[in-house]
Amino acid sequence: MSLPDTRLDGLLGGLREALGDAAVLTGPQAAPWSRDWAGQYRWTPLCAVRPACTAEVSAVLRLAQEAGTPVVPVGGNTGLAGGTTGEGAIMLSLDRMARIREIRTDARVAVVEAGVILSDLHDAAEAEGLSFPMTFGARGSARLGGILSTNAGGSNVLRYGNTRDLVLGLEAVLADGRVVDLMSALHKDNSGYSLKHLLIGAEGTLGVITAATLKLVPKPRAYATAMVALETMEDALTLLNHLQEATGGLVEAFEYMSRVHLEAYARHAPDARPVFEAMHPVTVLVEVGATAARDVIPGADGQVPLGGYLETVLTGLLEDGILRDAVIAQSDAQRAEMWARREAAAELALARLPLINNDIAVPLDQVGRFLAVMDDRLRQVDPEALAIVVSHLGDGNIHYAVWPGEGREAPDHIDAIMEAVEDEVLKLGGSFSAEHGIGVSKRPSMARRKDPVALDMMRAIKQALDPRDILNPGKLLPEPD
Repeated sequence: MSLPDTRLDGLLGGLREALGDAAVLTGPQAAPWSRDWAGQYRWTPLCAVRPACTAEVSAVLRLAQEAGTPVVPVGGNTGLAGGTTGEGAIMLSLDRMARIREIRTDARVAVVEAGVILSDLHDAAEAEGLSFPMTFGARGSARLGGILSTNAGGSNVLRYGNTRDLVLGLEAVLADGRVVDLMSALHKDNSGYSLKHLLIGAEGTLGVITAATLKLVPKPRAYATAMVALETMEDALTLLNHLQEATGGLVEAFEYMSRVHLEAYARHAPDARPVFEAMHPVTVLVEVGATAARDVIPGADGQVPLGGYLETVLTGLLEDGILRDAVIAQSDAQRAEMWARREAAAELALARLPLINNDIAVPLDQVGRFLAVMDDRLRQVDPEALAIVVSHLGDGNIHYAVWPGEGREAPDHIDAIMEAVEDEVLKLGGSFSAEHGIGVSKRPSMARRKDPVALDMMRAIKQALDPRDILNPGKLLPEPD
């Protein structure tokens, strides 16, 4: 909404008084907050504000509530679903709220502000011999507020769970400026509704997350990493199950990369050595990590036992004909080369626009069926379309990104491809959104596919907590019929 000049001046004046002139940016100064990182969405905000503490966030929301002006929280702005678009809105950047308040090593928790960059938390935890086990390609720029607000996933969900599973406590500011303090370090608390879980994954539509108490885990003292070639997804699931049994559940990552993805990476990094001499139907990056001395201290032969477990399983499955080929990383450099292929996924997919970004989940034993059926369905909808696919295969999360055929960029054609994906996902008991959130790009999917009663419940919660609809409006929830 647009405000009369006098009210606009009053709002901007109030923001400057609350935060200081340097923390309220307008015009060209607000340009960094006028697009998403991939350049798929662009908008013109009213201003960008950079509060330095929770009290200042509260002041911003009180002023916005009074003026009826939308507020869009933004962290690292690394999302892929348009969740930070904000035409005429106050862009509420939390980049100055980036303190790691404390790391309590005995309790294995970190108390952090929402603007902390994920890799900075990784470094701080590692200095204490611990790990915050959420990781993905954008860890060098993604901030924890956005990670919590989208309930992000990543490569280690298989072992440690989504973001929601790693949060003990939360602090947030509501639409009217009130601060809700849920900053507990408790592992058990049955005192009413789980409000922290309501705020996690809400994409800033119910409150602005300002701080969190997070679980830490012992940092693995050794990793064993390999690239594995297989014939089918069913063979990949056999490999995963064998590895979990052999290691006692130490598999940290199990990542699938399609042929299209690997070919795109070869073009992107022509000097990178190919892992295998030829392409295979299924290529998986697998990593196991361990902390126990029995798994990480080299034996008399110099071999780390963890690597021995991996080698034994891979050798056995090669002999049984389940594996086509396998390469185990022999150094940190080789491990980094393997991960570079997987972590380039977003960059490779976005090298060609438009991109139809599908972030879906199906049961583990249905991944192969989905890919086979969807490839046939895609040819029916758009014979020239090409899918570039990667998957957190160990938890059934598939990034089924599609480049439509040349000249086939009309919204109704893109919707047709999205609907085809949704059809096949739901037939298999899956979800059209796994870890990227809804934002604006998946609101049509919410309208088409989400249970109507569930949508009514969500709207009732939104109305109760944000009756003026100022918190990240136009995201997540579709318009009612």
